[in-house]
Amino acid sequence: MRIILRLLTTALGLGVAAWLLDGIAFPGGPSSGWEGIRYDLVPLILVAAILGLVTSLVKPVLTFLSIPLIILTLGLFLLVINAAMLMLTGALADALDIRFRVDGFWTAVGGSIVITVVTWVVDGLVGEPERD
Repeated sequence: MRIILRLLTTALGLGVAAWLLDGIAFPGGPSSGWEGIRYDLVPLILVAAILGLVTSLVKPVLTFLSIPLIILTLGLFLLVINAAMLMLTGALADALDIRFRVDGFWTAVGGSIVITVVTWVVDGLVGEPERD
């Protein structure tokens, strides 16, 4: 149950990031205004799954290897790592023929901030699921 909740939360964060930032896009993603919000859920869920895998497999290694930079920048380098994970997700989604794009580094930084804030808010509202 926890994995499904995490996947849906990440998908919501990706959807909000695509809605707020012009450089992040999905097939069937948002056009202008509230009337234009429409997502094809399958690519959104697939990209959320890819982002979850990248975050759980690659990010710990990259974070460990960059501990000196993280300390030197007082943790701000973690934004660079999160942006790199979003850009890697975009590249993997493109390789898997899922039409998801992230245009550039600064868009990835903004997208990673939006995704993080949305997941924090949703996790705060929903609460921690009980362990079975």
